[in-house]
Amino acid sequence: MKKSVIGALAILSSVVALPTSAKETISAVGSSSVTPLMEVFSETYMKEHSNVFIEVQGPGSSAGVKAAKNGSADLGMSSRNLKSSEKESSLKELVIARDGIAIVVNPNNKLQGLTAEQVTAIYKGEVKNWKDVGGADKPIVAITRDTASGTRGAFEDIMKLKKKISGIKVSAISQRAQVANGNGALKTMVASNPYAIGYISLGTVDNSVNALDINGTPATVANVKNGSYKVARPFLVLYKEGKPSAEANKFLNWMTSETAQNLVEKKGYISVN
Repeated sequence: MKKSVIGALAILSSVVALPTSAKETISAVGSSSVTPLMEVFSETYMKEHSNVFIEVQGPGSSAGVKAAKNGSADLGMSSRNLKSSEKESSLKELVIARDGIAIVVNPNNKLQGLTAEQVTAIYKGEVKNWKDVGGADKPIVAITRDTASGTRGAFEDIMKLKKKISGIKVSAISQRAQVANGNGALKTMVASNPYAIGYISLGTVDNSVNALDINGTPATVANVKNGSYKVARPFLVLYKEGKPSAEANKFLNWMTSETAQNLVEKKGYISVN
């Protein structure tokens, strides 16, 4: 009996003595437009670095800026340039890709394109029927993103959809516009409504929606690269100077590597190299 107890204790002590390989968690929080690319980055990186687990959440660009600032996440994600009020000397920005913003309609809508001015008028609520912009005699259902969205912020800046009230810049998008919570949700809403119009990341356009030409220029990666398609923005990763761990810094450096930037191109975004 004593021998069996001693043997069991010996086995137990040998198990306890085995070294544990705990994974380091890196958290990335922010833009729902950057999230699909960050998820691809994370999956690829974790296959090559088994000691790291990368957690990605996409509540929106404003949340990403806040998380990077207050340290609740290692990395923040933004799909727009930072506002002057958000900038801090200790908050660093890394451009990991560039992306166009596609203005999309339902595939049953036979309209091929709009001018930037027409898009602006639609979102201000000044144009309410497709016949006024060369389409069918049907009401326009404009769909926008929530105010925390980086895509919305970039879209408003590019399309001049801001107005001043009491000296403060606010959105000029009509209160009648429907609001989608996320890039994927907006695409689904447009895909299911023949009279809808919306705007999504160019890298997520598929055959469920039709991307319109703007000012006669198709929404393509090549046209964003050559500057002829003007509805474009950067994908940023934000971090506090001196804060990221050694592993998080390695991941940051990897994002602009040839391997990572090849993934950017494969996914329909624009490489920074």
